[in-house]
Amino acid sequence: MSAIDDTRKLLQDFLAPELRAITVRLDTLEKRIDGIDRKIDGNQSEIMAALRQVTDYAAVLSRLSKLEARLPEHAQ
Repeated sequence: MSAIDDTRKLLQDFLAPELRAITVRLDTLEKRIDGIDRKIDGNQSEIMAALRQVTDYAAVLSRLSKLEARLPEHAQ
C-alpha cells in the first residue's frame, strides 16, 4: 500500500466515524443550550414583569403619599 492509500484508510476507518460522533454530540449540546436559553428568556420576562409591578406599586404609593400630605390635618 502506498502512503496515500494508508492515509485514506486511516481517515475512513478512524477519523470519519469519530467526526460523526463528535457532530452528534455537538448537535445534542446545541439543543440543550437552546433549551436553557429559552428558559432564561422566559425567566427574564417574568422578572421584568414583576419589576414593572413593583415600580407601578411604588408610583401609586408615592402619589398616595403626596395626596395624603395635601389633606388637612383633621381629615387624616
